[in-house]
Amino acid sequence: MGKIAFVFPGQGAQAVGMGKDVYEALPQSRAVFEKGDEVLGFPLSKLIFEGPESELKQTVNTQPALVTASVAYLEALQHLGVTPDYVAGHSLGEYSALVAAGVLSYEDAVRLVRLRGQFMEEAVPGGQGAMAATLGADRAALTELCRSISEAGNSVELANVNCPGQIVVSGTVAGVNEVVQRVKEAGGKRAIPLEVSGPFHSSLMKEAAEQLAAELQKVTFNTPVMPVIVNVTAAPVTDPEEIRNLLVAQVFSPVLWQDSVEWLIADGVDTFVEIGSGSVLAGLIRKIDKNVKLVNINSLESAQTGW
Repeated sequence: MGKIAFVFPGQGAQAVGMGKDVYEALPQSRAVFEKGDEVLGFPLSKLIFEGPESELKQTVNTQPALVTASVAYLEALQHLGVTPDYVAGHSLGEYSALVAAGVLSYEDAVRLVRLRGQFMEEAVPGGQGAMAATLGADRAALTELCRSISEAGNSVELANVNCPGQIVVSGTVAGVNEVVQRVKEAGGKRAIPLEVSGPFHSSLMKEAAEQLAAELQKVTFNTPVMPVIVNVTAAPVTDPEEIRNLLVAQVFSPVLWQDSVEWLIADGVDTFVEIGSGSVLAGLIRKIDKNVKLVNINSLESAQTGW
């Protein structure tokens, strides 16, 4: 029997109404939403269940909302008695993974990601940063293109290495626009500007990372019950202090999602269980290796029947 990895989605996977089915059906999942409302001091659950979508899409709300929905579905899964060999999360999803591994309590995670969202939104004044998804570009060539554009004065760098042919770049508006215009030089078909509130996972986020570092110091990090594959290194980490430091670096470093999935598959993982809203990660994983088994836990039915 192969190994199992639990994976957790990040920003962009949110949907109004996510988690409402498990909230209504299961006391343990309802308790997650209630704790979130209590910790944050406002009705996050109402925003998740009723919207408006425009408000849910704001980074400062999206981050705690997604962690809450993922942990609520994780609670719904517990009765199946499935223990993963590894956990991983995409960007923000790394916090859900850390809750699953017992490193952070849900209460600490939801409070931290609310602040993380706030710091990230405030780090760069509106209209000065941007992100774009490149399609079909060669990774090495795109890295080189970003380096030459940055050296010419318009900072831009790789932000998310999602799967073969899909890499997101992040940086100044001018730098990102130049990549969009010149993506064919890196073998890309095209690049699509993203609707985001800042240049996430770029060096422009260093100020946000410093603010987050101060908050992370106030929180207890436990030894994980299973290894966490982290975004910054795409390798397993079990030391709590190292995890804390890597969460700081994660804010301004690329999310090495493709590398993380490839590491897991090389180590014998043949089943990926995506826990949370939507199926974004399943789509990316399928493009990395179409032979692995993919399970989506994003409804009450899927959480109860499992696989």
